[in-house]
Amino acid sequence: MARKKGRDISGWLIVDKPAGIGSTDVVGRVRWALDAKKAGHAGTLDPDATGVLAVALGEATKTVPILTEALKAYEFTVIWGAETTTDDASGEVLDRSDARPDAAAIEAALPQFQGDIMQVPPAFSAVKLDGARAYDLAREGERPQLAARPLFVDELTLLATDEGTATLRMVCGKGGYVRSIARDLGRSLGCLGHVAQLRRIWSGPFDVEDAVPFDLIDRANQAELEQRLLPLQAALTDLPELRATDQGAAHILNGNPGQVLGHAQFGEEVWVSHDGRALCLGRYLGGEVQPDRVFNLPLPEGSEA
Repeated sequence: MARKKGRDISGWLIVDKPAGIGSTDVVGRVRWALDAKKAGHAGTLDPDATGVLAVALGEATKTVPILTEALKAYEFTVIWGAETTTDDASGEVLDRSDARPDAAAIEAALPQFQGDIMQVPPAFSAVKLDGARAYDLAREGERPQLAARPLFVDELTLLATDEGTATLRMVCGKGGYVRSIARDLGRSLGCLGHVAQLRRIWSGPFDVEDAVPFDLIDRANQAELEQRLLPLQAALTDLPELRATDQGAAHILNGNPGQVLGHAQFGEEVWVSHDGRALCLGRYLGGEVQPDRVFNLPLPEGSEA
């Protein structure tokens, strides 16, 4: 049987993605640079968008769903006066308007896009419609009729404005499209609009200020990049940590319920550690944790098996 290529390396590399490259391409570059056997990311950024792209390696890919559910923050600039096929500057103009909103009108319109809202994704998105990706249908000249989806918007703030543009910050939950916010805000204001620039400034616990510049991935050697890796548990800061007993750790590593120290709400999702090593994600069952995803990580140096 052929040996799988790549190294068993686990952790998170937080990349400051530049414009002009897709999220999957960034993951591929990171995987190649670190010769990693397995890699993925938590939350796609459009090719023209920049900012935090959290790349998971090895066992950290098992924690991607946790980070996907976390809040994320974006700063973006909207150009008023035109709506486009893609809801950003890369698309063709569908309609124009001579109207331009002032700061007071923008501020007054923002509350309707906060809290629990319903949002229609852009036509150029990865949403599936009858088994086909919306962007594939849109590229063929169709205008896919996408259903509105629920979205939680924790914050939508006007940062700056002039006669033709506005810069805003949005903090939202899973599945949010900044391009849709720009489109719908432009429609609400009667001036039309689309995204000109978009930057993700943080994603869950990961901040763009701590991200690796993309060009470093090609310039640095493996050892330098490995020093920038964050541990698997860096993505789990929003979950309670419980510590397994020696016997509990052995049971958990075999996929069975194991005894833990500490407390959480019954049935709550938690993560379990033992001797400084992350063991699993699971559910707290009162003194024990039932593992859902077990992490196959090496023992820390100096530890005994």
